[in-house]
Amino acid sequence: MKFSYLAIKNELLNSYQYIQNIRLVMIEIHSKLPAQGVTIFSIMTAMAQRLNALNLSQGFPDFPAPLDLLQALSQATLEGYNQYAPGDGLLSLREEVAKLFIQRDQLQFNPMTEITITPGATIGIFSAIQAIVHAGDEVIIFDPSYDSYAPSVQLVGGKAIHIALNAPDFSVDWNQVKDAITAKTRMIIVNTPHNPTGAIWSKQDWLNLIELIEDKNIVVLSDEVYENLIFDAKKHYSALSFPELRHRSFVVGSFGKTFHVTGWKTGYCIASPELMKVFRQVYQFANFCGVTPVQIALAQYMQQHPEHISGLSNFYQQKRDLFISGIQQSKFTLLPSSGTFFQNVDYSAIRPDLNDVDMCKFLAEKHKIVAIPVSVFYQKAPESLRLIRFCFAKKDETLIRAGQILSQV
Repeated sequence: MKFSYLAIKNELLNSYQYIQNIRLVMIEIHSKLPAQGVTIFSIMTAMAQRLNALNLSQGFPDFPAPLDLLQALSQATLEGYNQYAPGDGLLSLREEVAKLFIQRDQLQFNPMTEITITPGATIGIFSAIQAIVHAGDEVIIFDPSYDSYAPSVQLVGGKAIHIALNAPDFSVDWNQVKDAITAKTRMIIVNTPHNPTGAIWSKQDWLNLIELIEDKNIVVLSDEVYENLIFDAKKHYSALSFPELRHRSFVVGSFGKTFHVTGWKTGYCIASPELMKVFRQVYQFANFCGVTPVQIALAQYMQQHPEHISGLSNFYQQKRDLFISGIQQSKFTLLPSSGTFFQNVDYSAIRPDLNDVDMCKFLAEKHKIVAIPVSVFYQKAPESLRLIRFCFAKKDETLIRAGQILSQV
């Protein structure tokens, strides 16, 4: 039987289309995080760029990192330290982290078995959750909360149990925590100093937590990335400061927040050898290692400039106070900020008709200044919430200009 060229061509085209249709039918994509869209941080930063507005939204400095630190990074790359670092981090940097805890908290950690350097704190949080939480487990999260906590729990099949902190001081209702703990509770996530509110946990807070979990199979994940930014002569208490929590706690920290290099994405995790073992089992596949020259630069700078960290609280407290003084006569109501580099303000006296997302859009479009709405840090924000967050990790001239703008709102 003979076939014409045109007939063969049509048959091939039909077959190709048939195969494509089968492929389209067979491929189904089901997101593990279907509710997740573009973050508010990306939206507000893009708005700031589009409107050429003053950006006090996302938490990063607009001033340079220490010159010696930058030169140390350059020198490390030029000297050839550009290949893989050890998976657990350079020992010299782990030793510097251990020294920090000895000096500040009189706590001793083994750099080999209890400290891991991570490419940012977020992946440390993710790896700790992946290591401990199983499908069906429950994890208590205090809202408002950093936006990576709940999705990380969801990805392992766990259930996030959200407890709202008590405004305006954002304290913990310990009766609520007691009622929320069940046989399924596997982890409680703590963030102190707290983003986005600047609240810090007192010693009594930690003692209350210990009382609730000391006889239970619950692990603490303590996000302490702002540990060196504490104001008004207050004290930072780490989860690891308490012997009752030491064997059951992960603590996550950040070099980016401490050394004004958020883009270097370098942090650390500290835990007991038993917890660190399971942490590293997960972490090694989430990220093979951190960036070698960055770790060398940080270790060298920490060795040579211990004064940087000791002066950090005063450095940022001056910036907080400068920002506060600039809006003292405005219609905004200031909430206390005891740590971090964030300041929350209540705008109820200005535009109570606007929710906080719309208020941020209003400020950006009408006054050319960008903030972050606090409601995005909640699973379910109170309808009456009228709070927005500003970042004061900025040059003095930026903060002065911000005060001028906000005083006219």
